[in-house]
Amino acid sequence: MAKILAVDDSRSMREMVKSVLQLEGHEVWVAEDGVEALKFARENVVDVVLSDINMPNMNGISLVAKLRRVESYANTPIVMLTTESSDYKKGKAKTMGADGWLQKPFDPERLIKAVNVMLTRS
Repeated sequence: MAKILAVDDSRSMREMVKSVLQLEGHEVWVAEDGVEALKFARENVVDVVLSDINMPNMNGISLVAKLRRVESYANTPIVMLTTESSDYKKGKAKTMGADGWLQKPFDPERLIKAVNVMLTRS
């Protein structure tokens, strides 16, 4: 069982990710933007972070960069979970420290597989 933080401004997406991963036995916390996620991360440690890119207040790429500066998140796997498909955004996310990319919409099995891959890396 892993501890996972899912960050997305879409309530339905947060609920879906949480539901799928809880069925796999994981503990899942959610945040609706990067500001809320960063605040959570400064007070809690998780095993994997899943983040959207396009969010108000702080986008996912900025969140990745800031998380990498939090000592306990320097090596935590971070997967971008987004509708974005541009190579530029993928490159920017990777440069900031993202470890993976999962395109929305996705099926639950792909989400589970992505999380499992990240857990075996950490």
